[in-house]
Amino acid sequence: MRKALLAVPVALFCISLARAQTDVLIEIDRGRTEGIFTKSPVFQRAILSKPTTPTETAVLFFRGYPGIARIQTVTDKQRNLLPFMRMNQRTFQEAGIALVIMDCPTDQWGAPGPDPTSCFDGYRSSKEHADDVRSVIARLRDEYGISKIYIFGHSFGTISSRWLAKNLGNEITGSIHSAAINVANPKAHGYSLFGFAYNAIPAPTLHVHNENDACRATPYSIVKEYAGENLVTVRGGVPEGDPCGGTHLHSYRGREEIVVRSIISWMKTRKVDRLVGE
Repeated sequence: MRKALLAVPVALFCISLARAQTDVLIEIDRGRTEGIFTKSPVFQRAILSKPTTPTETAVLFFRGYPGIARIQTVTDKQRNLLPFMRMNQRTFQEAGIALVIMDCPTDQWGAPGPDPTSCFDGYRSSKEHADDVRSVIARLRDEYGISKIYIFGHSFGTISSRWLAKNLGNEITGSIHSAAINVANPKAHGYSLFGFAYNAIPAPTLHVHNENDACRATPYSIVKEYAGENLVTVRGGVPEGDPCGGTHLHSYRGREEIVVRSIISWMKTRKVDRLVGE
């Protein structure tokens, strides 16, 4: 009898675990090679996290600094989600939205280490980047029935999100630009966005920013000037740790869920929550 009772929770656990295993590695051979001697094939990789029910909508997430995810298996998912995204994965799933963690292609990985040596503005603003992302979009459409694509960049990732919004045009459903970088650092990351033509983005856009973002590269004042009525201003939060990191106002510490819910609301209704977190 005791063994039978134990079997019930074990069975339920296994069923729950099976339902939770929705992460899929996407790996696409881009048909080019890298390396002078090895001529290694170049892969564009991403991790697709699917809701438990079929969906036609996906968010392609481009992480903040250092911007390179170095994805090899689905186990690389968690470390490439900022805390506010990691904490709210279920919120996306419950809304019927697939979350796709994007990487730079392997020929843009550069040297290993904490500071990136590749996948900078030159690549992120290029037609090649748009084509690499197109290959993921095609895979999502053809194999998973996903037809509505949103590009979502945070901080360093907004170099990609803004250029992709321009270069992919109406191939995407919309784009979200969170804690956008607008002041180039000493290594000139973000230089390509000076004078960026936001009116050249045809699909709907949403900008999200904490009004007290303390990161030098991502001042709120600049975003407020160009975002107009498409800006979600985040008020309050908990300023801890690195001002440009994942545990500060820059990444919505203390306002994580309300930010994600506001983004999802815009995706579904196009209504902009002009101020959240009061």
